[in-house]
Amino acid sequence: MASLSADSDSVVPPKVLEDLKQLLWGQGLKDEVFSRWTQGFVSSEDEPTALVQLEGGPCAVIVPVQAFVLSNILFTNDGVNEKWRETKETDMIGEILHASLVQILQQTGNSNFTLFYTQQNNKDSKNDSHENGVKKITENGESSSKRRKFGHEKFHMNLRCQHCHSLEDLSSALKSKLSSFQGEMGVLLYLYSVILTKGLEQLKNEMEDPNEPLIDGVHGHGSQSLINLLLTGKAVSHVFDNEKDVAGLKLQGISKQSTIGFLTLLEHLSYCKVGSNFKNPALPIWVLGSETHLSILFSQDKVLVAPESKATVATRIFESFDPEGNGFISSILLGDVMTTLGLVSELAYVEIMKKKLDMEGLGVIVLTNFMQEFFPEELGLKEPVHFTVYHYNGMKRSNPDNKVRYQEGDGVIQELRGLPLVTTSTPIKTCLQTKWPTLDLQWKNDGTPSLN
Repeated sequence: MASLSADSDSVVPPKVLEDLKQLLWGQGLKDEVFSRWTQGFVSSEDEPTALVQLEGGPCAVIVPVQAFVLSNILFTNDGVNEKWRETKETDMIGEILHASLVQILQQTGNSNFTLFYTQQNNKDSKNDSHENGVKKITENGESSSKRRKFGHEKFHMNLRCQHCHSLEDLSSALKSKLSSFQGEMGVLLYLYSVILTKGLEQLKNEMEDPNEPLIDGVHGHGSQSLINLLLTGKAVSHVFDNEKDVAGLKLQGISKQSTIGFLTLLEHLSYCKVGSNFKNPALPIWVLGSETHLSILFSQDKVLVAPESKATVATRIFESFDPEGNGFISSILLGDVMTTLGLVSELAYVEIMKKKLDMEGLGVIVLTNFMQEFFPEELGLKEPVHFTVYHYNGMKRSNPDNKVRYQEGDGVIQELRGLPLVTTSTPIKTCLQTKWPTLDLQWKNDGTPSLN
């Protein structure tokens, strides 16, 4: 096994540290905002595999890490782990956290890695409360009013970094320092590790506006670029697929299918459009975004990430030519839509279809008419899909009895094309219906999970 020599540890060069702080925090970092991020990756006493978030802000890091923790608990190389909720041993949870932290660093695409630590935290893990496990936090520890407050100047003054030149070195180093990431500054230490591993210049190249800090200086919320970095390894600023050309400006979105999905209530409010790469991830785990917070919906039922039907693909592609969501496109674009879908698109045939689908000569093609013409067999009623889902919210105050636990629910997706679905609306259901318009949910114990 490769060894880590002492000279692989170093003081962070002042210029690098200043650039990192500028990219992350912007000008005039306030201790009040900084202190919201001063916590480690700690597990709930009531749900050992669930990470607890102490204050608003660091969900942009904690929730993606939690999503990868879930991916390593719910699924194994042999399939589904049916006893996933019985994972309670401290050492086992520590191993899963370790694997998840390595995974996120690995997906940055760099072969050299940087781990941050502070001088006072660079101790052998045996001196901690236990070795390589997730530290439990007491009821007092979960109360932000009773936590120690940290100034950012002292934190940055004590920063050190360790360079790892292989995945094997990274895994070994992170394991030896795991207790630091579970300690009082662990989330920030890990965030700084991800950023410097990715590379400051590469981050700036991926962000739409590198002058916009990754963390809001007033409220301490992480930007979409930061969320995307943790989820996909790329700090692009948008959630649509691939790239878009807007008035000659190339805007970067999600370039390939993600392991972990992302859905947001902001799509319902027409602030953005989440693309298929985020909506249809490899695993049935979705980070959910409200206006100010992140949580997670997850399941072990892979029917939720089954390949898209022809009708779903056709609808998605049609809608990509309808960015304003009007439900129709200009008839001029019909040939482009048909070409993209691999349909017969010879000019004469396209002209025939234009006249058939736009009999009144309005110059528009309506989605409903398009689907009935080209995909009639896909529009019939199908058997409803039933599945079990769980919701995670790391904030104590957002959980029943102030206990961070997974909330279980039963979901059903009805195939009711063309018919309205009449159900009681809640923020979480509204968010999820941006992917499954006919979704209905029943949560156990009469408790509807909170997105905030």
